[in-house]
Amino acid sequence: MTGRLDIPAARRRYVTACTLFWLPLGLTVAPLILLLTERGMTMAAIAGFFAAHSLVAAALELPTGGLSDVLGRRAVLAAAGLLNLAALTLLGLGSAPWLLGLGMVLMGAGRALSSGPAEAWYVDTLQAHSGPDAELRTGLARGSSATSAALAAGTLLGGTLPWLLGAGPDLGARLGGATSGLVLPLSVPLLLGAAVEIAFVLYILAALPEPSRPAATLREVLRGIPVTVVDGLRLGGRDAMVRRIFLSAGAAGSALAALELFTPGRAAALTGASDSGAVLFAALACAGFVCSGVGSHLAPAAARLAGSGERAVMASLGASAVGLLLLGVTALSTGVGSMVLAATGYGLVYLGIGAAGPSENDILHRRVSSAGRATALSVQSLALQLAGALTGLAIGVLGPGPLPWLVGGAALLAGALLWARRGVPEPSTSTCPN
Repeated sequence: MTGRLDIPAARRRYVTACTLFWLPLGLTVAPLILLLTERGMTMAAIAGFFAAHSLVAAALELPTGGLSDVLGRRAVLAAAGLLNLAALTLLGLGSAPWLLGLGMVLMGAGRALSSGPAEAWYVDTLQAHSGPDAELRTGLARGSSATSAALAAGTLLGGTLPWLLGAGPDLGARLGGATSGLVLPLSVPLLLGAAVEIAFVLYILAALPEPSRPAATLREVLRGIPVTVVDGLRLGGRDAMVRRIFLSAGAAGSALAALELFTPGRAAALTGASDSGAVLFAALACAGFVCSGVGSHLAPAAARLAGSGERAVMASLGASAVGLLLLGVTALSTGVGSMVLAATGYGLVYLGIGAAGPSENDILHRRVSSAGRATALSVQSLALQLAGALTGLAIGVLGPGPLPWLVGGAALLAGALLWARRGVPEPSTSTCPN
C-alpha cells in the first residue's frame, strides 16, 4: 500500500525514477542525428523519423494518460521503459530505414506512456500519507531537478563516449566479427541507455508500490480510457486555473521550439563549422538542462518570496520571456558583448521554465482527483507538444534572424500575463470532480 511509505522515502523513490527514466534519453541527445547520418540516412529521412516520433507521442498522449489512471501507474511506467529499451536497441544496432523508423516510433510511444504516471504516483502516495493538503512543491521540484540533471549528465556522456572510444568508425569489428558493422562508436551511448532502461523497469516494479486496484478485463480498461480522457479535456474547459496551466504549457512549448530549431544553426555560424557547432550545441544543451534543474530546485523559495505559487509562475515565465528577447536582439551580432547577452538569455529561458513547472503542477494536483491525475498531466504535455509543433512550422519559414526568437518571447510573455489576474482559491482535490 502507498500509505506505508513515509514522505522522505516516497520522495527518494520518485527522484530515482525520474533520474533512471531520463538518463537514457539524455544519452541520445548528442549522438542520435550523427548516428543516423553515419548509417546513411539523408536529412529528409531523419526529419521524417523525428516527425513520426512526435506524431506518435502526440496521438498517444491522452489515451496513455487515461490508461495510467485506469490500469495503474507502475504497469504503465514499466511498459514505457520496455518500449524505450526496444527503441534504443533498434536505433543503436539497426541500419535499415524501417528499423530506425520503428525505433523512433517506439520511442515516441514510450514518451507518451511515461508522461504523468511517476508524478501521479508520487502525489497519490503523499496524499495517502498526509491527506489532500500534503505539501507537494518540494518533491515536485526535486523530481524536476533530477530530470534536468539526468538529461545534462546524459548529454555530456553521450557526446563524450564516442570520442573516447577512438576515431575508427566500426567498433564492432574491434569487438568481434559477429558485431562488425553493427556497433559504431556513436551506437555506444544508445546501447548504454538500453542497459539503464532495464534497471529502470526493475526499479519501477520493485520500488513503486501502489494500492491494489479492482481486477479489470481488457474491455473494461479500454472502455474506461475514453471516459477519463474526456474528463481531462473538460477539466480545462470548466476550471480557469487549470486552463491557465495548460495555456502556459503551450507558451513554454513555443519557446522551446524556437530554441531547438535555431540554436544549432546559430552555434554552427558562431564557430564557423558544423562539427564544432555540434560540440558547442551539446555544451549549450547541457547548460540549459542545468539551468532548468537549478530553476526547479529554487521553485519553493521562489513561491515563498513571491507570496504564492501563481505569482512565482508569472515571475518565472516573465524571466524566460526576457531571455528569449535577449536572444532576439543579439541574433544579428557576433561581438563578445552580444555573445554574453545571448548566453545569459539562453540560461534565463531554461531557468524560468524550470522554476515555473513545480508551482504550476502543485496548483494542478490540488485541483484534480487521483482518478484523473495522470490524464491532466498528459493534457498539459500535449499542450506543450502541439504548441511547439505549430510554432515550429510557423517560424521554420522565417529563417535566421531576430523574428523567430521574438515570436517565442512573445508567446512566453503572453503565458506570464495569464497569471497577472487574481486566481480563484485552490480547492482540495477531495472536492474536485473526477
